[in-house]
Amino acid sequence: MALEESASYTLARLATAHRTAVDKYMQAAGLHGGQVFILMELWKKDGQRQTDLAARLEVSPPTINKILGGLLERDFVTRARYEDDARSTRIFLTPKGVEVRQVVEQQWSELEAHTLANLTETERLMFRQLLLKIRGVQ
Repeated sequence: MALEESASYTLARLATAHRTAVDKYMQAAGLHGGQVFILMELWKKDGQRQTDLAARLEVSPPTINKILGGLLERDFVTRARYEDDARSTRIFLTPKGVEVRQVVEQQWSELEAHTLANLTETERLMFRQLLLKIRGVQ
């Protein structure tokens, strides 16, 4: 089988295209794709430790630090030292970080519709289940 015919090749191309689409849709909120995932985690639970965010998002601490830099700079989040451990910091949403949620959710809904436009409802459900299975999440 040629490399271009493999599932991994197709998935990698799809992932690249989807990442570009995420960035395009999140521009309306003043964010890029990586930043929105941090905000989603903070919307679930504000005040998380930076190391916990890195673990939840499965990215390295330097990567999370870089992404947070942009969010801090644009006032979506603030950083505070952990009271018990001066080496650890917690990340908190600012009012701007809370308010942007509505725009992100609207843009995400449009992204979802665009991404799945050519699939039937059954195919959409199957596609999500297959993605979760490949990722190892049941």
